Amino acid sequence: MGLCMTFPRSNLWLFRAALATALLFILHLATTPLHYPGVDSLNDKVSHFMAFYALAMLEDFSFPRKEFGLSKVLTLMAYGLLIEVVQYFLPDRTFSLYDLGADALGVLVYVVSIPALKQIPFVRRRWSA
Repeated sequence: MGLCMTFPRSNLWLFRAALATALLFILHLATTPLHYPGVDSLNDKVSHFMAFYALAMLEDFSFPRKEFGLSKVLTLMAYGLLIEVVQYFLPDRTFSLYDLGADALGVLVYVVSIPALKQIPFVRRRWSA
């Protein structure tokens, strides 16, 4: 039941809109030749880690009826692989297994942090019965 019972249904749409926006924004950052000072100042692997931690949380909160399991992990990793494949064909980008590793680490750290997140009152509502 999770978030659906604790928050109004409209909040699910907010999380899903945030997830869609994040997916599109990350795809844009990964494929554009433009440089963004705030993003460019971060280490590339740190950016991947942070992006996929955030995506994991948004995906989990967007679809609270399913535990954060293999299907959610595989969806995120497929998205990361898609980005790397697209980057392979771009002149100013490269395919990187290290980037995929940083993506996976962000997802893994999200999974490991769930017990700590359950201690935060507002965030705990995601797992409420």
